[in-house]
Amino acid sequence: MGFFKMFKKPKTSVTLKLPKDTFSLGSNIDTTIIVSAKEEFDATEVRAELRCIEKVRRERWVYNERLRRNVRHVYWDTETLLSEDLKASNLIHIVPGFKKTFPLTVHIPASGRETLDGVDQNVTWFLKGVVAVDGRPDATSDTIELQIIRATAAAAKPEVRMVPCEYCKALMPETSSACPICGAPRQS
Repeated sequence: MGFFKMFKKPKTSVTLKLPKDTFSLGSNIDTTIIVSAKEEFDATEVRAELRCIEKVRRERWVYNERLRRNVRHVYWDTETLLSEDLKASNLIHIVPGFKKTFPLTVHIPASGRETLDGVDQNVTWFLKGVVAVDGRPDATSDTIELQIIRATAAAAKPEVRMVPCEYCKALMPETSSACPICGAPRQS
């Protein structure tokens, strides 16, 4: 490997495919990482990087000697709430013309924070595909910003069991007090 080659990413294309861009907390994302190469190299792994970053706007008063008064200083505190690397493949030798799809399931924790874009606070989720290479910069896909929402009550609603009516034998929800077909009261 030449001296300058160690400063260049491998000539490869990394694409991350998602079924949609909005997901709820506690859900699984079935994604694929598509790698196609134009040069030969050894990759240490193929992975997806999931990040959740929170930014909070803060301010403090700092004394300014030149103005001889306190001046408001506004800054952003940044905190990484979640940083997870999900391995799709171990060590792999890649040759020119190589094209492969790596399926991967990404889990969004139920205890995580939903996406928020406010004046004083931001919570942002990112996902990107990476082909890691030792001694050189990694080949990466575009970083996709995910919209994470709170799980809705409809999705968490338990399934209602259907039971037969004692009189007409039609199926009715277990929670019904009367048959919707014949109107007979439900017997417990």
